[in-house]
Amino acid sequence: MTQEKWGLLRNKLLKAIGQNNFTTWIEPLEFQELKDGVAVFSAPTNFMGNYVSQNFADLILYELNIAGETVQRLSFRTAANSPVRPSDTAEKPDMLRAVPPVHAPAQGQMESLQAAPLDARFTFDSFVVGKPNELAHAAARRVSEGGPVTFNPLVLYGGVGLGKTHLMHAIAWELKTKHPELNVLYLSAEQFMYRFVQALRERRMMDFKHLFRSVDVLMVDDVQFIAGKDSTQEEFFHTFNALVDQNKQIIISADRAPGEIKDLEDRVKSRLQCGLVVDLHPTDYELRLGILQNKVQQYSKTYPDLVIADGVLEFLAHRISTNVRVLEGALTRLFAFASLVGREIDMELTQDCLADVLRASERKITVEEIQRKVSEYYNIRISDIVGPKRLRSYARPRQVAMYLCKQLTSRSLPEIGRRFGGRDHTTVMHGVKRIEELKLTDGQIAEDVEMLRRALEA
Repeated sequence: MTQEKWGLLRNKLLKAIGQNNFTTWIEPLEFQELKDGVAVFSAPTNFMGNYVSQNFADLILYELNIAGETVQRLSFRTAANSPVRPSDTAEKPDMLRAVPPVHAPAQGQMESLQAAPLDARFTFDSFVVGKPNELAHAAARRVSEGGPVTFNPLVLYGGVGLGKTHLMHAIAWELKTKHPELNVLYLSAEQFMYRFVQALRERRMMDFKHLFRSVDVLMVDDVQFIAGKDSTQEEFFHTFNALVDQNKQIIISADRAPGEIKDLEDRVKSRLQCGLVVDLHPTDYELRLGILQNKVQQYSKTYPDLVIADGVLEFLAHRISTNVRVLEGALTRLFAFASLVGREIDMELTQDCLADVLRASERKITVEEIQRKVSEYYNIRISDIVGPKRLRSYARPRQVAMYLCKQLTSRSLPEIGRRFGGRDHTTVMHGVKRIEELKLTDGQIAEDVEMLRRALEA
């Protein structure tokens, strides 16, 4: 093989492994000779020769044979001028470093690197389905059937406490129950990175590659964690491609859409976006209330004597709207506190016990935000809402906005009037009273106000 042919092969390797890996590991190598099926390279250090033989040897051998060369193995010579400390494995600068044979990990090793523990509470039966998460739930159910792959990967994304991890665990439980023959590997992105670094440190990259390329279903939680970690992204990219090529299912979760994850490589974003990307929307009032009712049923087995007054669950579902974990934690605290003091769970106990949670969950809605939402809802300009025009098409939305300002903000009537074109506080009072009356007699107004309130509190 000529130096010119090696130069062409280097270009192929660059495309296959990326610029960072190529610059660090392949570019310093110098081709020496090809003799008796052994391709000999000069490496600056023993460590570099070892690393290349363990991580890129298969790829180099493949490219060499595709190019028409008959090569059975690679060997590496340490450059004579390299400051290498003498060791058992580097006594001679021209010592051949053969590529070690690739062995599959022993069964015990495989078991020790198996999936992260699954939470027994997180099943499909305990997942409360509502409009914000029904698509994600349906997609998760479909994947958990274990049939032919229809969309790959499945990416679930959404904010904190919206059910991503719950769905991931539910899929894993369902697959393990209905298809025990499948090798399902569930782990967090942090665990993926830890195992990658561990394999590098212990020089077991081939074991690592074999482990992750032999699974039937790979599930990686919180993939945004690998953003900015180039080497981990590189290995994740190659693992992803290898599994997709084998028609194996990949399921990913993240806290935002793949295209919005900062410092995630474009090629990784592209791979994640090629499947089904599903958003878990913020919970609405009905879904939060359903979650609370489901939790109360569970707690009734532990606290059979506790009584919960009417309106408490509705109050919590209305006030704690940002995070399901906080919502469930508040209910847990409430039941524990009530059992300790031996009292009924009523509104007074709820407000005393959860004072800090209720304060923290209070969302500050501004007058300007209400004006903007109302103008968008009624398809008019904000200037029409705050302006002097008294046409009914402007006056009614204006009164709705005033009513919402009175209900959802702590602003006084004079302050609200000033934000609506300098109107008097009596005008605001009249507008609020008028909407209160119309809510009782006009179904459309009642629906408009409720829709706007939900949108503002979401």
